[in-house]
Amino acid sequence: MATLEVPTRRIHRANERFHTNLGWLDSRHSFSFGHHHDPTNTGHGLLIVSNDDRVEAGQGFGTHGHRDMEIVTWVLSGALEHRDSQGNHGVLHPGLAQRMSAGTGIQHSEMNARATEPVHFVQMWVVPDQAGYAPGYEQRDVNLDLASGELVPVVSGRGHEGAVSLNQPDAVMWVARLDAEANIQLPDAPFVHVFVARGSAVLGDEHLAEGDACRLTDAGTLALRASDASEIIVWESGSEVNR
Repeated sequence: MATLEVPTRRIHRANERFHTNLGWLDSRHSFSFGHHHDPTNTGHGLLIVSNDDRVEAGQGFGTHGHRDMEIVTWVLSGALEHRDSQGNHGVLHPGLAQRMSAGTGIQHSEMNARATEPVHFVQMWVVPDQAGYAPGYEQRDVNLDLASGELVPVVSGRGHEGAVSLNQPDAVMWVARLDAEANIQLPDAPFVHVFVARGSAVLGDEHLAEGDACRLTDAGTLALRASDASEIIVWESGSEVNR
């Protein structure tokens, strides 16, 4: 792991993201994913996948495998059904955070749990601090915490109270549900990835529309203001992946 020392702020617009459309799946990728590959865009800090997925009613990802990855799923609308080879089963809805540790190997499926409407969710992958963990699963409803309008630690490797645990002490996922004109302070960390999942916001002199992201490197403490009712996902990383 290494930390960059030059402060940077890079805006990544929604229409610049890699796009996969399979009919039943419409997905926008913040970083290289699948057959989309750009060696200059393989992650930010410890976050290496951030996919904004829409899956049609009754469709989804059949059983497939992962290993040595912390996989976080956050539903924005609809419901997503999870099953895995460890016997875990859950239906995810907005405000219910899920973390699946692939560890030494796990098989799982993710299906739209509803027959009449699409499901919209963001799936994010973080590199664990070491390989070979036992596969694991955790989910937690944080809707009451998010009603505060504050930036809430939702998934954390640092033991934040009320957060889903993560096998990576250098990473935290924060979420804020903001009313129009509400402000939050972004974490001061070597790597911060800000994603506007719903609504729009202003960061410094930059307007961020829905689907836009900002990648901050050693940028210090910055304020973000919601332009309208918004949902903001922030990943804080204390280091980056060795590449």
